[in-house]
Amino acid sequence: MEAVRGSLSRQLLVWQLLIIFVLLASIAVFSVTQSDAAFRATEGRRMLSVAEDLAATDGVRVSLPDPFRHDVLPILAESARSLSGADHVIIADGNGIVLTSPDPDQRGQRLPTGASTALSGRAWVGEIDTDGVDSLVAQVPVISADARIIGVVSAGRETPDVLQGLREAPQNPLTLLTFATVLGIAGSVLLARRVKRQTLGLEPQEITRLVEHREALLHGIREGVLGVDQQNRITLVNDQARALLSLPADCVGRPIDGLGLNERAADVLTGRTDGVDQIVLRRGRVVVLNRMPISSVGAVVTMRDRTELVDLRRELDAHRDVTDTLRAQAHEFTNRLHTISGLIELGEYEELQRYVDRVSHTREQWHTEVSARVGDPATAALLIAKASLAAERGVGLRLHEGAALGEIDEQLSADLVTVLGNLVDNALDALEGSPGSTRDFVEVDLRHDDEVTVVVRDSGPGVAPEIAEEVFRHGFTTKAARGGDRGLGLALTRQICRRRGGSVQVRNDRGAVFTARLPIGPAPGGTS
Repeated sequence: MEAVRGSLSRQLLVWQLLIIFVLLASIAVFSVTQSDAAFRATEGRRMLSVAEDLAATDGVRVSLPDPFRHDVLPILAESARSLSGADHVIIADGNGIVLTSPDPDQRGQRLPTGASTALSGRAWVGEIDTDGVDSLVAQVPVISADARIIGVVSAGRETPDVLQGLREAPQNPLTLLTFATVLGIAGSVLLARRVKRQTLGLEPQEITRLVEHREALLHGIREGVLGVDQQNRITLVNDQARALLSLPADCVGRPIDGLGLNERAADVLTGRTDGVDQIVLRRGRVVVLNRMPISSVGAVVTMRDRTELVDLRRELDAHRDVTDTLRAQAHEFTNRLHTISGLIELGEYEELQRYVDRVSHTREQWHTEVSARVGDPATAALLIAKASLAAERGVGLRLHEGAALGEIDEQLSADLVTVLGNLVDNALDALEGSPGSTRDFVEVDLRHDDEVTVVVRDSGPGVAPEIAEEVFRHGFTTKAARGGDRGLGLALTRQICRRRGGSVQVRNDRGAVFTARLPIGPAPGGTS
């Protein structure tokens, strides 16, 4: 029995055979019941006819009242039994004492009547149990000429057993049952073998362990795992993937396009966008996705959370900006010191004085202008630092004549610094590599009302209209518009703006013009 439990094919075979046997037993019971009903109806009428004919015979009616003529009764009874095919024909007197019977031991005994009404004067057909043998019996009273009951004639046949009932059924179901049994066993064996092949020869315990190990693996790893079928419906997902993509609890079985994901995430998950380490922004998270197609099954998508790495990179970028600013300033100061040293060696003291005054006035003027118009210290410091980087690249950084920014809260200040820094860097990158010109510039406009509006304009080639939305959706920088690598600056800018309930757009006006709007107040936590 343990071996049967341990084999999937044997279990299937046992269950299939059990079902077949139950079905065959039901058919057999139905056939036997039908055969028994037919037997009762047909044989009951026939036995009743035999008993009635014998009871109406003059020889029986004359011989019963006369004890000296009882010897004739066995001959009449045996003749009726032989002609009718009954198993027994018994004649009893008016008191129910058997006078003639195929069983010699029964003579002189009382006739088994059961529920018979023959001794009351009415014919009766029914079953009687005699020594453990069931018989279908018809009993008819023998009535004399003066209307007295002088005896009883009983004719009967043994009730057939199950096998006899099957053999005697009208359609001979025994042959059909045998054929069905052979066919069912053969089909069950073939089905068991097919299931065995489909389960790769694994037994139930092994399948159970595999499922348990899969669940433990899926929910135990820190990386997100998501499986989709060929129709891009989710077939499996672990807790980490559900958290990274903010998926609902009932996402299994639902199509990717019906989960409310942004277009970028949906494109990567469905394979419309392929490639290694695809970056997706989702509700404040930076997620890296890798999709591996599996033939005839679908695909498996693994994902990692890179939010912390991106934050660290942003911090490193900030430190790098400080370093680049210091380097640019050191380079600028070195050039100026060389100029001053040369003027001293040439004895051009008046020119030296004018040069120092001009340099001092230019720097002080920029600091004064930024400090006067920008009330947020972090934003002002960012603009001063970016001016040195722009100067090193031969680009002029300037404030719009109407720019004005008052004091803002720390959270808005942090978001503004990120947005403004990304837009200025994007503008500088757009001008990098373009033909050098003294007219290259980046202009920054800051407005402070019920929202902070940031406008960054550059004198570069602009953004092609067909990718004006693409640069934000896929994280392009302006370099990407010219075929460079993809970045996260513009995508993060849009994410921050949307998180605060604002927006960011780009248009062309003799160069690219980026406009970002950051509403004042706590961020409502938008989606991406």
